[in-house]
Amino acid sequence: MKRIVSLLMTAMLLSLVTIPSALAADTSSACYPTSVTRSEDGREIRKVYDLGPQEDPAGIPRSDFQQDGVHYTLVDLLKQELPENESRQHVETVTLESKNKDMASVLELLPQQREFVTDDGLSGTLTLQLDTVQVDVSGYGSSTRAVNVTRSYPNLAGQDTSYIPKTIQDGGRTLTLQDINWQTDNTASLDGYAMGDRFTAVATYSGSATSSYVKGYTVTANYVGTVSRIALNKTRYVAIFEGDGPTVDIIPTEAETAAGSGFHFHWAYLLVPLGVIALAGGGMGTALFLKRRNESAEEEAQ
Repeated sequence: MKRIVSLLMTAMLLSLVTIPSALAADTSSACYPTSVTRSEDGREIRKVYDLGPQEDPAGIPRSDFQQDGVHYTLVDLLKQELPENESRQHVETVTLESKNKDMASVLELLPQQREFVTDDGLSGTLTLQLDTVQVDVSGYGSSTRAVNVTRSYPNLAGQDTSYIPKTIQDGGRTLTLQDINWQTDNTASLDGYAMGDRFTAVATYSGSATSSYVKGYTVTANYVGTVSRIALNKTRYVAIFEGDGPTVDIIPTEAETAAGSGFHFHWAYLLVPLGVIALAGGGMGTALFLKRRNESAEEEAQ
């Protein structure tokens, strides 16, 4: 007899322990409607659920319910992908090369508006901001050219190269003697005395000149505007219930409870604990009855 009572008590305790976990699991997976509409004649109710990627549509209630004397039954559950628009302000900096630095040439390279697509997939038309246009030298180059200069040295007594400088300075560059062209001057007399021939040396000097130049220019400018995209991040479910006539009992719908108070209440949450308590009480009463009957039988046997 003691074994029977022990088993009944254990069953009751296990039932009480499992109730909170079952209720928590049901609550965590429950889905709540974002809107509820009812037809004018009251024969159809539509519950709309917009669920994210992490929400399970299995949590959408499908059971019958009664409202205003009408019994409603689920007849269809529609599924529809919902576009979600995302937009933001975006600044795109462009960089390009130009051979010229004047603004007219630069603006020919920069259209007033441009289409852009961001790295994360947003797109839009952006407008050039003129006050952000900047032109900088992209680099320098150098070039070398040959330089030739001639010098004349007249009235020389002879064709002696010692009279001719081997190097000269010209424009800050040092030039080296490359060639001499001798010319004979006319014979002159001084006080009736004849003088010998005189010479003019035409010397050619050569060297090199190096100059730098701008290779090109780098142009940077900002384009500003709104970029956006449509992302399918939510799924819409529409539960359609149809009514089949008036009833006596009126039970508030889950949609009215969730939409009106923000709390989704299941009547089963109240009924289950009451049922368990009743079952436990009945079990304990039965055990006590059997115990007393067994004790009476033992007394009679004595």
